[in-house]
Amino acid sequence: MNEIIRTIPLEWYIYLSAVLFCIGVMGVLLRRNVIIIFMSIELMLNAVNLLFTAFSAYSGNAAGQVFVFFVMVVAAAEIAVGLAILVMIYRNIRSIDINELNKLKW
Repeated sequence: MNEIIRTIPLEWYIYLSAVLFCIGVMGVLLRRNVIIIFMSIELMLNAVNLLFTAFSAYSGNAAGQVFVFFVMVVAAAEIAVGLAILVMIYRNIRSIDINELNKLKW
């Protein structure tokens, strides 16, 4: 498997990861829908996971690939908590638009 990953230059992995991360950042900053923001955060985490895997394969050390599993567990927990909060917000204000959250202020 590492030989297959090494056939593609490391710079291409870095460029792809940077593009994916920038798309995720733009999604978080420009969109107002909570679900799209969650998807953008997941895209950023996957871009970092791609870099961990590529660097791990090129260095011959499995620590980066093991760390990917920890990132995936944190991402799954983040989505579970985030969706629970989203359901509670939707029950209160009947919208998932972030601009509508100012109605929850005291």
